Amino acid sequence: MTKELLMSGEPSGTIPFAPEGWRFIVPTAVLMFITWALGWGLSSTVLFVLLLFLLNFFRDPARAVPQGDDLFVSPADGKVIRAEMTDQGHQRVDIFMNVFNVHVNRAPMAGRITHMQYFPGKFVNASFDHATEENERNRFEMACDDGVNIAFTQISGLVARRIVSYVEVGDRVEAGQRIGMIRFGSRVNCEIPAGYELSVKVGEMVTAGLTVVARKTKEKGGEINADA
Repeated sequence: MTKELLMSGEPSGTIPFAPEGWRFIVPTAVLMFITWALGWGLSSTVLFVLLLFLLNFFRDPARAVPQGDDLFVSPADGKVIRAEMTDQGHQRVDIFMNVFNVHVNRAPMAGRITHMQYFPGKFVNASFDHATEENERNRFEMACDDGVNIAFTQISGLVARRIVSYVEVGDRVEAGQRIGMIRFGSRVNCEIPAGYELSVKVGEMVTAGLTVVARKTKEKGGEINADA
């Protein structure tokens, strides 16, 4: 049996769309024009609606990232569904992305990727907590410029079918830099050192690379256990 591997990709350039989207957008647009030219009104309308959905889903707008080594910015667009201190001694913030959110994920802090681990899995609704352990997911660990270690995990959802990575272990990233995306609905779980004070609460909407999720409050914020 062939081992399933994490899909690699490239971040968007000057065009504000994730490159992974073109394989869906272009064929849909071509079929829409063909059906329109043939006078197949219903088919062309359905394809037009699908094209609008794809353009919305794969959009990748520029973001003005807040500056500061003491800031943990959101790695994902979506709704905060968990924000609490864990029994392991670190803060936990989970962000759920529905199909209408931007799905390109960003580095929450500046630093170096020290570990990545990909887990093939199921595709249950990402809003369910057990999706954290059962679904396809990709966990990042980072050694940040301010001396702390953080971790965050991309988790696929009900209609998501692949996680795409733009970075590898050893890469240096800046806060807000694009690090990957999840195709078609998902969540991102964040593990933040205890010395950071959360700036969000459950039910709030956050924006990747823009919303400050947590801010450092102590000289030494602690670290995330790499074996967590």
